[in-house]
Amino acid sequence: MASVILFPAIDLKGGQCVRLIHGDMTQATVFNDDPAAQALVFERQGFEYLHVVDLDGAFAGKPMNAAAVDAILAALNKMPVQLGGGIRDMRTIDGWLGKGVARVIIGTAAVRDPELVREAARKNSGKIAVGIDARDGLVAVEGWAKSSELTAIELGKRFEDAGVCAIVYTDIARDGVLKGLNIEATLALADALAIPVIASGGLASIADVERLLQPDCARLAGAISGRALYDGRLDPQRALDLIKARRTS
Repeated sequence: MASVILFPAIDLKGGQCVRLIHGDMTQATVFNDDPAAQALVFERQGFEYLHVVDLDGAFAGKPMNAAAVDAILAALNKMPVQLGGGIRDMRTIDGWLGKGVARVIIGTAAVRDPELVREAARKNSGKIAVGIDARDGLVAVEGWAKSSELTAIELGKRFEDAGVCAIVYTDIARDGVLKGLNIEATLALADALAIPVIASGGLASIADVERLLQPDCARLAGAISGRALYDGRLDPQRALDLIKARRTS
């Protein structure tokens, strides 16, 4: 699997690096008071791409942790950043891309304002991703506080011809609880779409990384890891070495 990327995650709440359980803002564990320092740790460990989410922004509908994101961007040397949370208009998209974010992830607005995604993708080739967060098969919006009537596949198909560079697919039931990635649902989405799909939610151990490197997962673009990296269940060097070995085999 030549293209797999393991994205370490930084979720921002109140300027701190946290992890939630099932997206519940009342169940936040603070892992680092300095998100920029955490980002630098991930870069020095050898990760290729950083995943950042403004959790407060996802609920508020506008950026709420801009200072923390700015600090992350300033601290990193070369590692690109993909950012989601509260990105619901062109001004915000242009603002983040102008500051050096490599890729923005549009979630709620992809459901509510699909034309925004299309316009942004036309203007910013290769820099617009769609976040699809699903609970019981249906897409959730507004920081996962509300459910829509759309399935993940239905939403993804809306953007097949829009120039979207990736879909970040999260199984909310597995997010933050270390139950393992929902490979079956993620592959079903990837099979239905031409857009590359990134798996998110539940990555728990090196076994999940090994699973991602199996032939049937070759069509996935990678996976996001959060809590498992923070609490030591996933050894970053071992994971990155496995991925490197597979690329060169």
